[in-house]
Amino acid sequence: MFKFNFALLMILLSTNIFAQSSNTIYINNYNPHELFAPLEYPVGDNITRSANGNTTASYWQNKADYKIDVRLDDVKKEISGTVILNYKNNSPHNLSYLWFQMDQNLFNKTSRGQMRMPANSRSRYGDSRSNFDGGYKIKSVEIISNDGNIQKSTLANYVVDDTRMQVRLSNPLKAKTDQISIKITYSYSIPKYGADRFGILPSKNGDIFCIAQWYPRICVFDDIKGWNTEPYLGASEFYLEYGDFDFSITAPSSHAVVAGGELQNPKDVYSVDQISRLEKAKNSNSTIVIRTENELNNSNASSQTKELTWHFKLNNARDVSWASSKAFILDGAMINLPSGKKSFAMSAYPIESKGDKAWGRSTEYIKGSVENYSKRWYEYPYPVAVNVASNVGGMEYPGIVFCSSESTTSGLFGVTDHEFGHTWFPMIVGSNERLYGWMDEGFNTFINSLADDDFNNGEYKNYPANGEEVAYNLFHESSESIFNTPDAMMEYNIGTALYFKPALGLQLLREYVLGPDRFDYAFKTYINEWAFKHPTPWDFFRSMNNASGEDLGWFWKSWFLKNYKLDQAISKVENDAINGPLVTIVNLEQMAMPVVLNYETQYGKKGTLKLPVEIWNNTESFTVRIPVKEKLKSVTIDQDKVLPDVDFKNNSWVE
Repeated sequence: MFKFNFALLMILLSTNIFAQSSNTIYINNYNPHELFAPLEYPVGDNITRSANGNTTASYWQNKADYKIDVRLDDVKKEISGTVILNYKNNSPHNLSYLWFQMDQNLFNKTSRGQMRMPANSRSRYGDSRSNFDGGYKIKSVEIISNDGNIQKSTLANYVVDDTRMQVRLSNPLKAKTDQISIKITYSYSIPKYGADRFGILPSKNGDIFCIAQWYPRICVFDDIKGWNTEPYLGASEFYLEYGDFDFSITAPSSHAVVAGGELQNPKDVYSVDQISRLEKAKNSNSTIVIRTENELNNSNASSQTKELTWHFKLNNARDVSWASSKAFILDGAMINLPSGKKSFAMSAYPIESKGDKAWGRSTEYIKGSVENYSKRWYEYPYPVAVNVASNVGGMEYPGIVFCSSESTTSGLFGVTDHEFGHTWFPMIVGSNERLYGWMDEGFNTFINSLADDDFNNGEYKNYPANGEEVAYNLFHESSESIFNTPDAMMEYNIGTALYFKPALGLQLLREYVLGPDRFDYAFKTYINEWAFKHPTPWDFFRSMNNASGEDLGWFWKSWFLKNYKLDQAISKVENDAINGPLVTIVNLEQMAMPVVLNYETQYGKKGTLKLPVEIWNNTESFTVRIPVKEKLKSVTIDQDKVLPDVDFKNNSWVE
C-alpha cells in the first residue's frame, strides 16, 4: 500500500526543490518577488526632502549656539559651571517647549540605562555593580532676555525625566524667526568609566580627564519626527544640532587642556618656549614636541596662579569635548587640506604611552587619516584634530577623539583612523546615531577599509575578508538586522551588525555591483548634499540610487533592512560539447547578488562569466550556456570567495 510522506508534502508546499545530476536535493528558501518588489521609501518627495535623495529649497533645521564656562576640580573629580544656549527656531512650527539631552543622568543608579544592566554581568556601557551615583545637579534654569541694554533673567519652568529635560515656555518660540537664550547652572561628578565615551585614566604623573557629554544639549527638532527624545541608554550614541561653540575651561595651572576647538588665548596658558614650539609645529609636516616630559607638573604660563582658564571656539559643529591633565606630553604637526587651507594635528598622552611603536606616531596617524579622507570624500572642516590617550577604547567628537592609552602600532593606527573617520560620519553628515548606528559606524568602517591601503604605502594594509569565514558571523542563528537600534541589539551583535556587515555591504556594492567609479561618485554626492544636515536612511538610499543610476532596492533590503542570507549553488551541468555546456544555478536563500562563474574545460581552457543580479528577479533557477565547444572539467560560483555565501560546498561542480 502507498504511504504518503506528510512531512515531504509540507516541504513541497512551502519551498521549491532542485536536484543536481548526483541527486543532491536543495531546499530553496528564495522568493524573487519578495526581494525584487518595488521598495517604497517612507519619506517621499515632500516640502523638505526630494525623491532623488537631496534636500529641497524648503529644507530647514534649527541652530544651536553654546557659550559654556566650567571649572574642573581634579580633587573632587567634578565639573561645575554654566551653559548658555542660544536657540534659533528655523522650523515652520511654533514651539511651546524645548527638550534637552541630559546624558550624564545615565550614571544615576536609578536611570533607565543602569536599571537595564544585567545584575550578573558587566557591559561596555555600564556596570550595575558599581557604587558610583552620578548625574547632573541642576542649580537653576533661566530664560535670558534683553530689554534694551539691560539683560534680564526669568526662572524657567522645567522638569527632568531620566536623561531628558523639558523646558516649558510661557511664550511659544515663533516659527521661522524666533530665538531664545537658556542659561543652565549645573555640576556633576565625573565617572571613572563613562560608558566607553569618556572617563578618568590614572597615570604616574596624574589623572587624565577626558570629558564629554559634559553640558545639557538641546535635542534635535527635525522635519521627520519633531522632537527626538529617545533616552540615552549607553549603546545608542547621539543626534545633535549644528551651531557655534564658545567654551572656557578653568583647570589647575599644572594641567594642559586640549579640546576640539581653536585655542583663543595661548599666551595665557602656555610658556614662552611652548608657544614657540606650538607655532613651529603648526607649520611642520613632521611631528614637533610642544610640551615635553620635563615640563610635566609645572605651571604652563609664566604667572604662578593656582588655576588657568583655557578659551576655545569651534564653529558649525554638533558638539565639543576636551581633556585635561598635568600628565600630558603634547606634540603636533600641520595638516594640509586640498583647498590649500591648513589644520593642526595634536596628540596628548602620558609618559607611559610614548614611543615610536606607540603614541609617538599618533600625530603622524592623525595627519595621514585627515589628509586622506579630505582628498577622497570631503575637506576636513575643523581647525584642529586632537588625539587623547585615555581609558576609553575609542570615541569620537568634532575635532577631538579619545583612544586607548595602551594601543600600539597597527592597533593605534586603526583606532585613530577609525575615530577620525567619524569626522565624516556623523560629524559632517549628521545622521541620527541614536536610531541608525550603522549610518555612522558602518559607513566609517567602510571608508577605513580604503584608508588601510592608502596610509604610508600600505604599511597597515588589510586584506579582503574571506566570504566563507565571515558568513557565519553575519548569519548565525542569533544574528540581527542592522536596521535595529543599537539599544535594541544584543551587545555581542553590535560589532557585526553596526560595523562589519554594513561596511562589507558597501565594499561589495563598490567592487562587485557598481564599480569604484560609479560608487565613489554616488557616495560623494550623498556626502556633499547632506554635509551638516540630517539625512535618514531613505535619503541615503535615494541618493545612491539616483547618482549611480541603479534601482538598488533589492540590495538595501538584503543588506540593511532585512537579515537575509546568501546561498548560491550549482544545481545541474549538461555537458554538451556540440552546442555548448549548460550550467543551471539556483539561489537558495533570500539574498541575491550578481554571479561570477569560473570554468575550465577538459582541454584546459579557462574563462569567467559575470551575470547581473537581474537573472534572479523572476526566478530562483537560471540556466546559462558556457561559450565553449568543449565539455567542462569544472565550474565554480565565486571562486575567490568574495561573497559571504553560507555554503560554499554547493558552489562547485567537477566532472
